[in-house]
Order: sequence, then C-alpha cells, then structure tokens
Amino acid sequence: MARSSTHPVGSFALPPVTAIVELLKPITWFPPMWAFVCGVVSSGVTSGVRWPLLLGGIALTGPLVCGTSQAVNDWFDRHVDAINEPKRPIPSGRLPGRTGLYVAIAWTLASLGVAYALGPWVLAAAALGLALAWAYSAPPLRLKRNGWWGNSAVAACYEGLPWVTGAAVMMGSAPPGRILLVAALYSLGAHGIMTLNDFKSIAGDRRMGIRSLPVQHGIVNAAAMACFIMALPQLIVIGLLVAWGHVGFAAGVGLLLLAQLYLMEQLLDRPRELAPWYNATGVSLYVTGMLVSAFALRAIA
Repeated sequence: MARSSTHPVGSFALPPVTAIVELLKPITWFPPMWAFVCGVVSSGVTSGVRWPLLLGGIALTGPLVCGTSQAVNDWFDRHVDAINEPKRPIPSGRLPGRTGLYVAIAWTLASLGVAYALGPWVLAAAALGLALAWAYSAPPLRLKRNGWWGNSAVAACYEGLPWVTGAAVMMGSAPPGRILLVAALYSLGAHGIMTLNDFKSIAGDRRMGIRSLPVQHGIVNAAAMACFIMALPQLIVIGLLVAWGHVGFAAGVGLLLLAQLYLMEQLLDRPRELAPWYNATGVSLYVTGMLVSAFALRAIA
C-alpha cells in the first residue's frame, strides 16, 4: 500500500527542520571544526579583535561546508541509503522530491558567501573543499566509487583544508609551507579513518558497485591498510618536529602514536566489530596529536 501524504496534491509545505538538521549530520561537524582550531593555533596569531572571523570560520568549516558535503552525499546516495540506512531523511520520505538537492545547493551558496566575507585565501580553500564534496558524491566523477580517490577527497575536506582555513583566517594571507605540510600529512592519515568508516556500509556498497577499500581488499586487509596510513604520517610529523627543534612536542605526538599502535593491534584482531570502538578511542588520540603539532607550529611562528 502506498504511503499517504499529509499534504494535498499541488500544495507546498516546508520540510520539517529536524529532517534538515538530520540531513546535515551535526555529529560530523566536529572533525573539520577541530582541524580549523588546529589551524588557528598553528598560525601563532592571538585572537584579539579577530573573534568575529574566528566564529565565522568555525561556522564555515562545520555547519556550512561539512553540512553541505553531508547533504550532497545523502542526495546522491539515496539509493544506497535505502539499503543501508532506510530511516535517513531522503529515503524515508521525510524530505520529499528534490528537497535534499535544493538544501545541498543552498548550503553550497551560503558557504561560498561566508568564505568570500572571510578573505580570498579562505574562499579558495572553501571552494576547493566544496568542489571535492560534490565530486565525491555526484556523477560523472563520483569519487566515492573508488575508496582510494573518495577517501582522499573526504580526508582533505575534514582535516587539511579546514586547518589551512583556520591559519588563513588568522594570518590574513597564505599560511607558510610548514603549516601546509603538517596539514597535508594529517589529511593523508585521515584517509585511514575514512576507510574504517566504510566498514558499516559494505553490504550496500557491494550491491551499488561502490569499490570501498573493504569491498576491494577485504575487511582484514583494509583494516591493516587503514592502520598503516594513519600511522605513517604521524611518524613523519614526529621527525619534522625533531628537525625543527621541538623534541618535547615530538615526544608528545610519539606517545599518542604508541597508544594508537596498541589499540590498532586489538583492532586488527576483530576489525569489523571493533572499527566503531577504534573511531572513539584511537581517532581521539590522533586528533589530540594534531593539536599538539599545532602548538609546536605556534612555537615556531
């Protein structure tokens, strides 16, 4: 039996706010907002009168750009979500018709507007992040069809670009090379985090032809790859901090990495079962290391 509609044919009604908020997935905003704060810290610039810019940047990286990426992904993944997460706003019918697409377009335009107000370097970073968000989910590129390309795009949007945005907001110019390098390394490591997130949607990905790393290489091999990809950039960051004369900060990142390696050993015993647990524990240590590295960069500035 077809579901009855609460709106007469031909009428228009705004979708429920709760459905739009759920579409934008506020729980996913934390990583880019955290990376933005790391960028602010790494700049070495005190906030002072820049508080409006700081708050605008946090809103840009979290609710706006990240929210846009979630709306875009849900729209173009509505058929996959009908298998994996049928209660999501679009497949459940709580956002009917093309409402999800319209929200994605509106949030894209709002993001560009706020980024423009924050300065040219912020606009450049935001525009790149938005382009990657659309390329990740939308045809013809649909980067998510391959775990290597798709996870790289998401990692850049979640870690590297927000970090660069935070530094650019505070400095009013392009960040120096050392900030760009550390931001790029933590983006690379975040690729492994994205791979662990793919474990929850293996069934739907297989049916829809999405070649995530767990689909391509199996769960055990994908987990091993994720751990390696997360650990290697942190080792490089430790080496850089030592080379830049900040042994204490390097030791802090090293201790956090050792704790992650201990947790990774347990993860590899039961990767599919423990992936959510590792995301709550090991990833927390990973992002703590990001902040430690940001303070090291601040000390260099």
